Amino acid sequence: MSRGLFITLEGLDGSGKTTQIKRLALWLEKRGLKPVITRQPGGTATGDRIREILLDARSTGLAPMTEMALMFGDRAQAIAEVIQPALDAGKMVLCDRFTDSTEAYQGGGRQLGSTVVLDLHRLICGNLQPDLTLLLLPSFDACLARARRRNTRDEAQTGKNENRFEQEQDAFHRRVWEKYREIAAREPDRVVLIPGDLTIDEIHEQIAEAVAERLLLAAQKG
Repeated sequence: MSRGLFITLEGLDGSGKTTQIKRLALWLEKRGLKPVITRQPGGTATGDRIREILLDARSTGLAPMTEMALMFGDRAQAIAEVIQPALDAGKMVLCDRFTDSTEAYQGGGRQLGSTVVLDLHRLICGNLQPDLTLLLLPSFDACLARARRRNTRDEAQTGKNENRFEQEQDAFHRRVWEKYREIAAREPDRVVLIPGDLTIDEIHEQIAEAVAERLLLAAQKG
């Protein structure tokens, strides 16, 4: 049995990842493919507890290295419990965020740099790499405004305030945005950059095209 396909979606909060991962899953299911869907942080019982710490606005004073260590703890558990078993079984995995997020948010936003993130990825995650990364990068201002509106709405509905990162200054988010662009430029074979303020349908069309090409390539490799 061949290894399954590992696809990740990346971008700032408010970029539309959640909507697009759901649409991609439906697109795949119509073609007879039922993907395993997960997210980071979260996706496991342990990961969900880590997510509460990382995203809760009440988690004040987390040192940048502590934050990054928690991200990798969550990721290691997700790989062991969800991602690697699914890939070994030949299944497709769709993951909302992976190590690119840590490089962007902790490496860029927290200014820890890319080297420490990539070194930890090799050490803790066995250097597991996505086959395809779909990077949604709308304009900076539109993205941040959507994220803050969404979190305000979600807090009113659920009582949970997962707004810790959105409370950061715009300069933090600008560094994240720029680091994502750096990653895309560094790894063009893996990362498909979808920039601009496109409609939901336009983004989905670009995603479907990129995934179709990767599926065809995987089939040709046998």
